[in-house]
Amino acid sequence: MTTTTDYDQWLNDPDLATAVSSPYCGLNFMGDNIDIPSIPNPATSTSHLIYLWAEQYSLALNVSPEFWGFHYANINQFNTVLAGIDQATGGTNSQRRSLKAEALLGRAYEYFYLVNEYGTEYDSGTAHTDLAVPYVTSNDVSQQVPGRSTIADIYQHIIDDLTTALPDLPADNSANRFRGSKAAAYSVLARLYFYARNYPDAQKNAALALENTRAVMMDFNGTLPASALLSIQQDVIYGRQAVGYIPATLEFMRTYESNDLRVKLLYFSTDGYTYITRGATNYVPAFVTPSLQYTNIGTSVQEMKLIIAECAARSNDLTTALQQVNDIRKNRFTPANYQAVESNDQPTVLEAVLRERRHELPFAGLRWFDMRRLDKENKMETVYRYDAQGNVIAELPPHSPHYTLQIPAQVLSFNPDMPQNPY
Repeated sequence: MTTTTDYDQWLNDPDLATAVSSPYCGLNFMGDNIDIPSIPNPATSTSHLIYLWAEQYSLALNVSPEFWGFHYANINQFNTVLAGIDQATGGTNSQRRSLKAEALLGRAYEYFYLVNEYGTEYDSGTAHTDLAVPYVTSNDVSQQVPGRSTIADIYQHIIDDLTTALPDLPADNSANRFRGSKAAAYSVLARLYFYARNYPDAQKNAALALENTRAVMMDFNGTLPASALLSIQQDVIYGRQAVGYIPATLEFMRTYESNDLRVKLLYFSTDGYTYITRGATNYVPAFVTPSLQYTNIGTSVQEMKLIIAECAARSNDLTTALQQVNDIRKNRFTPANYQAVESNDQPTVLEAVLRERRHELPFAGLRWFDMRRLDKENKMETVYRYDAQGNVIAELPPHSPHYTLQIPAQVLSFNPDMPQNPY
């Protein structure tokens, strides 16, 4: 690559627009809202091993490691832009600064996942010693991989990259929401602070994301998109695309209200939505609403509103919390069936926000991170996996070391001195 246009097109690589562990987003398979009754014993496929919280997903050293390999491949692409854009020919200084800012944003987004996959749940008291992942800033794959940085260091690198990027990012990415914008950077900052349980800064940045975007919520009572293109979907702030095809647990489906529009727009059921047969109800929008067949794993208007709602509920600003939740709900029920959530009780409001988060972002790759965050607050019960006969074949108890992924065997084969996470 030699020209500014070359680097611009490099950032349009479809691989950068896909969700973690495509096509379905492998993070969804670790959640407590998925049930695979037909799972074979022993499990051999990657998605089934992820579902069972296995220590490793493949021991073959010539295979790119799940999650780790995906993120670092994307980071390498962003680092390539950062390494060469200043020397690119053509274009203006402003264009080069903008592309550099987009690369910083993209790299920060990938490190958000890595630190929350391979580092323990964020704890401000131990983040300066808890190990995360190597912080790689070079696109030279022949260089030795640095050691594992601490969680605090990775968080600071992400914040620094996003803060540096903000002034030069485009004001609007409506023409292609896989690309960067100021609102995208604020939304990633909001998500980062949210999972660090820094709720004041999460709320502030979520509000800034909403203030700086042209994205708006989709009203399920209104006209749905004519196109399935996620890059122009109206509620996307910073998009990443996955295909929805996940079998949901009966318990999770029973938490929806029967007249919630999300159910029949996003889930396909072969038991008439009665939730009595395991495996009968699947999150597969393509079967029921083709224009919504792609799930946004990136940030959205509704995610920012849910962040504001939860942060407000936790600080006892119940008016703001309820306003944000009800803004979403009135777009998810017909006017005749819509009922606002009302309460003056903080635990009740927080519970309502958390329930709405589960219903609005069920398979957006975030439930696993929510489980980790809630486990840190002693709010997670044991999660079980069952075979077709109902026998327990795996379990995830509270505070399990399995809430943090092991460093892949492929990585350790090239870096034998790298400390492994306990399992």
